Amino acid sequence: MNFAFSEEQEELRKMVRSFLENKSSEEAVRENMETVNGFDAGVWSQMAGEMALQGLAIPEEFGGQGYGFIELGVVLEEMGRALLCAPFFSSVVLAANTLLLSGDDAAKKAYLPGIASGETIATLATTEPSGRWDEAGITIEAKGAGSDFTISGTKSFVLDGHTANLIIVAARTAKGVSLFAVEGNASGLTRTALSTMDQTRKQAKLEFSNTPAKLIGTEGNGGAVLSQVMDLAAVALAAEQVGGAQKVLEMAVQYAKDRIQFGRPIGSFQAIKHKCADMLLEVESAKSAAYYGMWCAAEMNEELPSVASLAKAYCSEAYFHATAENIQIHGGIGFTWEHPAHLYFKRAKSSELIFGDPTYHRELLAQRIGASSCLQSCRRSQCLRLLQWWWVARPVASMLLHHAWCTRLIKQWNLFQSLCRRTRKHD
Repeated sequence: MNFAFSEEQEELRKMVRSFLENKSSEEAVRENMETVNGFDAGVWSQMAGEMALQGLAIPEEFGGQGYGFIELGVVLEEMGRALLCAPFFSSVVLAANTLLLSGDDAAKKAYLPGIASGETIATLATTEPSGRWDEAGITIEAKGAGSDFTISGTKSFVLDGHTANLIIVAARTAKGVSLFAVEGNASGLTRTALSTMDQTRKQAKLEFSNTPAKLIGTEGNGGAVLSQVMDLAAVALAAEQVGGAQKVLEMAVQYAKDRIQFGRPIGSFQAIKHKCADMLLEVESAKSAAYYGMWCAAEMNEELPSVASLAKAYCSEAYFHATAENIQIHGGIGFTWEHPAHLYFKRAKSSELIFGDPTYHRELLAQRIGASSCLQSCRRSQCLRLLQWWWVARPVASMLLHHAWCTRLIKQWNLFQSLCRRTRKHD
């Protein structure tokens, strides 16, 4: 296990950052977010043709480059930094991984080459008006036999659902949750773009009325596939979040150096120093969680479910807090439409809620590591937070923590354990 990026991965980062600085500038982001489709088709084609980004983590046999999740995470981190407006996450992270994990070779051969080339914009539709991201929230039904089905029902909060050529839909059959491929122009499908706070990432409501669909994988096996896909999506989103968090940290520090008040830079005042120092600690800790999650995803090891929930919970809060503090440090200008601070704030808030909020993922983490019985009985929020903090530092404590903070962390963990023991005694 190596927590340092290789020279090749760092070169990939430089290449992607340079490309996005030119193609996803603040002006380009503002222009794209005002359009119905939400992205520049020309830039999307360049990403696929010149940069081969869409096919980066798709196996070579299906038209991709054959790299792993760490390289994909590096790219996503840079996209989060630049607030890229494009259906990359929906196509590459959600749809492509669903196909790869489905075990359906025919579906892989049919759809993955198009995703890798950028010709196919794809997405995954799981969430319904209830807003639940787990298997229990899937209620729409699919009827049919063999590989031909029809779907009826509504899906909400579908990333890029109004522009996708291919929609992978999770629906219930007599055998359980299953996955289906639906063409974007299929009969009986009504797509409505949603008005959301974060204009840089488009979402849609999809209404199905006896819409024809093709079964992907084994009927009734969709729940197991979706569980893995949601873990990968959580890690991928964490990588995006740390890219955005690093960017707003840099914005805040630079402004604190440049803004003069009372004859001195505002960064010399202790209140601003404290804010910047807290932001730095949270951003670096978030990177640790995201990078460890990327490694687990690349290995597809047994720690992935726990680490995915950890990364999603911690990085969501770190990103949102960093964007809020960035606005505070900028003062009045930070609240204006003309300044980019609000764009990152809105992205941070939407990312915090997609795939489940931090509270949901802390509960999921507790369940996955076997601590749920204690936490369900004591229901102390500090227990869940201490558990999260411990898991953030646990894999890479020697690399990230100064002795004083490590000592504090161990004390917090001991407090968590004592609370658990006390609860068991009461039971």
